[in-house]
Amino acid sequence: MKKSAIIVPEGCSEVLLHACCAPCSSAIVEWLTANNVRPTIFYFNPNIWPREEYEIRKNESKRHAEGLGIRWIDGDYDHGQWREAVCGLEEEPERGLRCEQCFRLRLTVAARKAQELGLHYFATTLASSRWKSLAQIERAGQAAAAAVPGTAFWAQNWRKDGLQERRNQLLREYGFYNQQYCGCEFSAK
Repeated sequence: MKKSAIIVPEGCSEVLLHACCAPCSSAIVEWLTANNVRPTIFYFNPNIWPREEYEIRKNESKRHAEGLGIRWIDGDYDHGQWREAVCGLEEEPERGLRCEQCFRLRLTVAARKAQELGLHYFATTLASSRWKSLAQIERAGQAAAAAVPGTAFWAQNWRKDGLQERRNQLLREYGFYNQQYCGCEFSAK
């Protein structure tokens, strides 16, 4: 049997999973539950624009979680807050400083939510996208954990162990809406 590239942190039986969308979270949630880790899905994505796009993705994430009987939490949509956080970085390319600042904002809010719920570990589905920089995600997650006492970021490349292929299978099985851009108005160009 092949050794898994995904390692559950010691003592982790529950994790707050920041989810960017249902397609990206589906295989991760399946893996977590199969490995005795109970996820709480936290949907916090103020970067998504326009609002209609945000609502479609939010509803798909909620539908997925509810269908599996998994706790799902809606973070507030405050696109203005996100715009302030990335102000001056609008012309940055994908995987540039704007993306890292976006990750930092979203993961810091996720860390606060984990702390509020009494969960030590938090992770993100952002690390499942081949379009995102794993190094940026890890830096943002570590900064978030450092800023929120009692939390630890589970830095994981969720593309490993066939999860990318499983994501694509689940996308079809569930009939998920599959977006064609990360969500922000700058990436849609």
